[in-house]
Amino acid sequence: MSDAPPPIRVLVCDDQELVRTGYVTIFSAQPDLEVVGEAENGHAAVQAARRLRPDVVVMDIRMPLLDGIEATRILAGPDAVAPPKVLVVTTFNVDAHVYDAFRAGASGFLLKDSPPAELVGGIRTVARGEALLSPAVTRHLIGHFAERLRPADTSRPAREEAVSALTVRELEALRLIAEGLSNAEIATAMFITPETVKTYVSRILTKLGLRDRVQAVVLAHRIGLVSATS
Repeated sequence: MSDAPPPIRVLVCDDQELVRTGYVTIFSAQPDLEVVGEAENGHAAVQAARRLRPDVVVMDIRMPLLDGIEATRILAGPDAVAPPKVLVVTTFNVDAHVYDAFRAGASGFLLKDSPPAELVGGIRTVARGEALLSPAVTRHLIGHFAERLRPADTSRPAREEAVSALTVRELEALRLIAEGLSNAEIATAMFITPETVKTYVSRILTKLGLRDRVQAVVLAHRIGLVSATS
């Protein structure tokens, strides 16, 4: 009997059939990924996600009927119930698109010309609950837009006040997360094991009422724990 975890369920959303076919071919070749459906527009993406319950939705931005940003907001925004992780993949490398995608609830952002291995790795990354942005993009982009972002759930106490609940080591871990470091890099920097890093990340998200690492990055910049030039 195999002890392997169940495959990551993936929904592919893009208005170009050729692109969808390419994604399905690439993802289906991975033993830990399972493509559970396709959608050709944002409206179909929302319907398919609600019906199929994927773990990760690979979402294009520019699609007919309903664009990928709005579809992401419906599926993974503050009002979503049991939201999937959304990996936005687009041809448009525009700051505002990235900002809008994360504001809508996306967990990752890649360009369509990314190598197949990077796309596959992106799905695995967001499925683990990690933000998918390079350190350079994290510092420039999230730092630039941090003042425009607001906590999704305004009925809760301000996230800044909740930071006082973190231990010194958890604050250090949050700062490193905000600088774009992976769990392995954080472990090295803090002289701890990757398993301990995972525990810190889980505690940080729980204590601050955050959905994932993207929200943690935004919060850290908003409260000045790190800066765009750090």
